[in-house]
Amino acid sequence: MWLCCLMGAVALFVASGVPGLFAGRRATWSQTLAAAMMVGGSLLGISAAMAALCAGAVASAILRGPLPELSLHFHLDPLAAFFLLPICVVGAAGSVYGLGYWSQQSHPRTGRKLRFLYGLFIASMAMVVLAADAIAFLFAWEVMALSAFFLISTEEGKKDVRDAAWLYLVATHIGTLFLFALFAMLRAACGTFELRPLEPGQAGLGLRTAIFLVALAGFGLKAGMMPLHFWLPGAHANAPSHISAVLSGVLLKVGIYGLLRTLTLLPTPPVSWGGVVLLLGTVSAVVGVLFALGQHDLKRLLAYHSVENIGIILMGLGLAMIGQSRGSPALIVLGLAGCLLHVWNHALFKSLLFLAAGSVIHSARTRDIDLMGGLARPLPKTALLFFIGALAICGLPPLNGFISELFIYLGLFHSVGISSAPALAAAALALVGALALACFVKAFGSVFLGLPRSPRIAFMHESPATMVGPMIVLASCCAAIGLFPLLVIRPLGAVIGQWHPELAHAPVLGELVPLAALTPTALLLAGFLVVVYIWGRSRQVATSQRGVGTWDCGFAQPTSRMQYTASSFAAGLVDLFGGVLRPASHEPVISGEFPAASEYHSRVGDVVLERVLWRWWAWFQSRVGGLRVLQQGSVQAYVLYILIILSLLMLMAMPLQATLRSLLGGGAP
Repeated sequence: MWLCCLMGAVALFVASGVPGLFAGRRATWSQTLAAAMMVGGSLLGISAAMAALCAGAVASAILRGPLPELSLHFHLDPLAAFFLLPICVVGAAGSVYGLGYWSQQSHPRTGRKLRFLYGLFIASMAMVVLAADAIAFLFAWEVMALSAFFLISTEEGKKDVRDAAWLYLVATHIGTLFLFALFAMLRAACGTFELRPLEPGQAGLGLRTAIFLVALAGFGLKAGMMPLHFWLPGAHANAPSHISAVLSGVLLKVGIYGLLRTLTLLPTPPVSWGGVVLLLGTVSAVVGVLFALGQHDLKRLLAYHSVENIGIILMGLGLAMIGQSRGSPALIVLGLAGCLLHVWNHALFKSLLFLAAGSVIHSARTRDIDLMGGLARPLPKTALLFFIGALAICGLPPLNGFISELFIYLGLFHSVGISSAPALAAAALALVGALALACFVKAFGSVFLGLPRSPRIAFMHESPATMVGPMIVLASCCAAIGLFPLLVIRPLGAVIGQWHPELAHAPVLGELVPLAALTPTALLLAGFLVVVYIWGRSRQVATSQRGVGTWDCGFAQPTSRMQYTASSFAAGLVDLFGGVLRPASHEPVISGEFPAASEYHSRVGDVVLERVLWRWWAWFQSRVGGLRVLQQGSVQAYVLYILIILSLLMLMAMPLQATLRSLLGGGAP
């Protein structure tokens, strides 16, 4: 029954945008119907996922094909259900948000296409996590990749959008090639395309290691793991904001799901696998937050924080893998619980932040942080919701990011008696938290506080309820997990028991972490923050009535030029880590008693993309440029190429040695 509910949810997702294709370009009923169908499908999906997580519901189904090898297998289990929840929650929130952000009246040319592709995108991600064989998985994976490409390129008239979309398309298909190799090796090992766990001794360590590395590359590309993240900042920055929320909050987690699912198929991983994942996670977390610090584009800043948080997720997974190799139940439970819960948490607070950023961009008409400022006054609800998301992503109590990072911290501390290397990652995680806090102080202060840097602020107003409502839902979920962490024990326990069946009766998470004691402390802290907020609002009203300027020490008429910009705030940290970030700047030459007006520009580009990949691509083009003579534009020439290739393939397929003996009279072939 629950699998039927999920299939019904997928059908609603796919069908949500179909009526709009036949509606008028400015018809608004189609967008309302699409959002209603998305919300209805999400409620069905959430019900089925919760049944699998809390009631132990497990179901399988087979869609028969013309040949046995082409039959599609689907399976609902706790791991699939765990990842279905953020797909449904964020998918529903994004569809409602789009009613105000990307309305049909404001975008008559692209609105219908976007809603149709959005439903297809959410449905394909749900099918990926339900797929139980390679054919179904790859089919859903490709639909997901193509629909995401068209969503990213919604505003294809802009060059930056086209470049970001094509870079994503190339990257995702490179990842797909790795997945073809992955499933081919799994088929060679177990003799079927079904995703079945390998029996001990069914594959040697060399083959299992090759499967692991190929899965890490293929799914790591989708997840945005450093240094395979190069497609991510541009795609997330240039897509519509509610699409960015789904890309960051959900799409990246599909890559994490694929890696987790593959690990459930491989028995007895060596400790080196966990060490590799932990190292890559640590590098992603530290370098991701460093690049976020140097960004002036609000959405690129959030995109690099996705790289950071994927790194934190991988740190938890690597810790669990080390615990599995060393036979430590505590490391497995704490590491995997931190990994899984951070999947939920990042989906919630990062989607909240992207939606809040979209609300800002919707009013300010710019993504440049240095052109913003003072937006808390015209956008008070957006400012508060962005602040909640910023607290959560920095891992501060009493919100959800603190809980998942606490699990990982405790796991890293437990590893001290086993190995010193994982314990060193605790210092890196602390550094990440401090840098994330500095980055969001910069972002929130530059965007919402101080004096406005744009005359547009006089015309700005708060976003409509269709945009604010989904943000409130996501913020409430962040608060619920942070205030009542006992709610997540049962879902986490169900997935941990599936990932490592021997832990079904091992010490539960509640015995390793004092979650019950966290709730009263979190409630007290939340109450204190509410009181401080109310007091601050009252002081702000009283100050504005007296007409006293903010930070007016010695300045009768303060202006926006007398306050920090995002660039100047982060300049010290960017210079400190300049060896990694490689910042570029243009400094003006100021001379004379009355110097002319001048400008200062600084930029932190992506080192992997700009200093490695683009340079390699330029070198490659210079070496193969001579082969362009083969592209004659002649049909006859192309037919000749096909004939030559077919002849070579036939020769490769022939038993050459036996054929030569036959031709020389040496016997029958």
